[in-house]
Order: sequence, then C-alpha cells, then structure tokens
Amino acid sequence: MVPGELRYTKEHEWVRVDGDEAVVGITSFAADQLGDVVFVELPAVGRALTQHATFGVVESVKAVSDLFAPISGEVIATNHGLAGQPELVNSDPYGEGWMLRLKVADAGQLDGLLDAAAYEQLTSEG
Repeated sequence: MVPGELRYTKEHEWVRVDGDEAVVGITSFAADQLGDVVFVELPAVGRALTQHATFGVVESVKAVSDLFAPISGEVIATNHGLAGQPELVNSDPYGEGWMLRLKVADAGQLDGLLDAAAYEQLTSEG
C-alpha cells in the first residue's frame, strides 16, 4: 500500500509536508527489501540536508543502505524511538517508523518527486 498523500523518491524515501515542515521515512517497499532493520543512524538536529544527498544509514540483517534526503532542509527532530526499536521501520514505516522532521528549504523541490501512482509503477517494474 502506497499512501496517496506522500511524495516519493526513486531511492524509496517518502516525505509528508505540513506547512513549512516535512516528515521523512522509508517506504514499506524499501523496508521489505531490507528485511529486519536492526539499526538506524540519523543526522543531528540542526544539520542542513541537501536534496538527494545522504543523511544517514539503515542496517538490516541483509544489508546496509544509505538514506537520501528527498528535499533540502534543516533537521528539526529525529525519531529517538528508532534507537531502541529499529524494527518500527518494518512494522510501521509511514507512522511510528518515521525518521526525521525537516524545516523545508524549498517547497518547489516536491514537484520533482514521485506521486503515489508513479511510485507504485516504479516498484511494480522492479
């Protein structure tokens, strides 16, 4: 299931914008491909992220994968719950498994991301 209100990257991150803030995580497709997530490394609050640049790492029983910023912005919060329960990325990727909150630098960057239909097409082709 791909939530319709989110925007997506080809690298399987999602972003939900609310005003000038955005919440970022990875998709259920990415979580399924990774397998059981055992560790998530996130950036410090206050760090400026650049669109498409790496912002962290997710480790699973199968692989270690970089995380890429879907949009540019300043990190205003990270999900501290993932330190003790990284499996939330697998069990609730669009809810409790969120990774960080950003202060949006350029809302126009959202136009370059995939909508739900385009993301579903991308994952069905793989």
